[in-house]
Amino acid sequence: MQKRMNRKAVQFDWNCAKAFLATAEDGSLSAAARTLGVTQPTLGRQVAALEKELGVPLFERRGRGLELTPNGLALMDHVRAMGEAASSLSLAASGQSESIEGNVCISASEVMAAFALPAVMRKLRKQLPDIDVTLVVSNSASDLKGREADIAVRLFAPTQGDLIAKKIGMVSGQMYATPAYLQSIGNPSKPTEFGQASFIGFEDNHQYLNFLKGCGFVDLTARNFPLTTDNRIVQWELVKQGLGIGVMQESVGEAERTVTRALPHLDRAPGEMWLVAHSELRTSRRIRSVFDFWLVNWFIDLTSYLERLPGGMRQPLWCLSSLCVDHGSK
Repeated sequence: MQKRMNRKAVQFDWNCAKAFLATAEDGSLSAAARTLGVTQPTLGRQVAALEKELGVPLFERRGRGLELTPNGLALMDHVRAMGEAASSLSLAASGQSESIEGNVCISASEVMAAFALPAVMRKLRKQLPDIDVTLVVSNSASDLKGREADIAVRLFAPTQGDLIAKKIGMVSGQMYATPAYLQSIGNPSKPTEFGQASFIGFEDNHQYLNFLKGCGFVDLTARNFPLTTDNRIVQWELVKQGLGIGVMQESVGEAERTVTRALPHLDRAPGEMWLVAHSELRTSRRIRSVFDFWLVNWFIDLTSYLERLPGGMRQPLWCLSSLCVDHGSK
């Protein structure tokens, strides 16, 4: 039997609770007023009304800011849950529209956004012309639960149980450099011969250095990384200019004629590729349409790409067997 809500227990309205939450999170009435788009006196009256209704003080003034009282701290989790519920209600209602139109926010890494998304977006604009797309380009995972994006392309399996995900394959990387650069360091043929080579690294290079050592490049030190940046597109341009050796996804590296594999027989560095969405995917036709469109066209574009590769390289860069299998986010 479904549990009924005790309506008599509801003692205050949502506007007052929202004013309290914004003030607690922003630390002052003025900052919270800017967040909510109301005047500071209005916000102050709403917070005061909530304190009067509950019969307890929620804030203490500390200099120019406000600090939660113990009663305010105890209330925070409950009011934050109310905010998430209100947000979910609004999203579910807006997603029930019969027309497939509106904005969909897609998050992807720099490499994916630069080299894979444009072709998919070109087809999307033709098939779903009333859908506007906002691209969030970041190598960090967007917070789907916090609505930083509606759909994300990720290179790892999601761990949050209320996200919807489909594994669209395995992506692998290789090390690339220009032929002229490899010639300048003697065309090394095994990892132990790269002790004098320059690698394009990351700002925090420790993990990458350990990865390379695990691949057999045991003589490398921090001195082998004279150029570092976290921007993967800039890294790739530095490689193409002959400034060192860098890692890139095979689909991009094999299509670039100015570079070659630094070690043709080096084992791949495989990783999973996932298409992930918030649970609103079940109720939003516009998000569901973009999600399904992506799955179909990713398969078509990838198959066409593999068929164009030379015979010796026509091996699956992604594993497609699980393309249409639903996965949880464990």
